[in-house]
Amino acid sequence: MAGPRPQDVLPDSASVAVKIVVVGGFGVGKTTLVGAVSEISPLTTEETMTQAGAGVDDLFGVEEKDATTVAMDFGRISLNERLVLYLFGTPGQQRFWFLWNGLFDGALGAVVLVDTRRLEASFDVLGRLEEAGVPFIVAVNQFPESPVHPLDEIRAALDLAPDIPLVGADVRRRDSGKDVLLALLRHLHDLAQPLEAR
Repeated sequence: MAGPRPQDVLPDSASVAVKIVVVGGFGVGKTTLVGAVSEISPLTTEETMTQAGAGVDDLFGVEEKDATTVAMDFGRISLNERLVLYLFGTPGQQRFWFLWNGLFDGALGAVVLVDTRRLEASFDVLGRLEEAGVPFIVAVNQFPESPVHPLDEIRAALDLAPDIPLVGADVRRRDSGKDVLLALLRHLHDLAQPLEAR
C-alpha cells in the first residue's frame, strides 16, 4: 500500500484538533467552502441528482445544480503548526438532515452559509443549531447572480441576535473561506471568556 501522500500527513507538531461543521440549505456552497480551504484532497459524497428528488427537493434558485451531497464533506486545515481544524460539511436537503445529529457530535462550532436568493431556507437550519446549543456564525455566500443587501438588513431578515457574527464571503476563494473560519474561531474564543471580560 502506498499510504497517504506526504502533503496529507498531519505534522507531529499538531496538538489541538477542533471539529467544525458547515451547514446550510441546499446549494449554498458548503462543499465549495470545504474544498476551497482544505489542505488535503477533500472527501466528498456528491452524487448526481436523479428523478428520485423531483417534487421532494426545493430547487428554487439552483435549478442548474446537477449534484448533491448525500452524506458529508470532509476537509482539514492547519491554522498553525499546533492547531488543526477538521471540517465537516452537511447535506443540504431536508431528507438527509437526519445525518446532522452525528455530524454535530463533538463539534465546537458551526458555520451557517446562506444565499440571499433563498434566505427562507436558512430558518430551519438556524433553529436546529439553536436547539442543539451549537455556537455558530452566519456567512452570506456572495453568488454572482445573488441580490446584494447590507449585512444589517440580512441580520434583521434572519432575526439574528446581535452577538452572532454575520460576515460576507465568496467561498470559492480560499482566503475568503479562511476568513469565515477565523471569524468562527474568534466568536468561540469570545464565548469562552468570562462574562466580565467580554
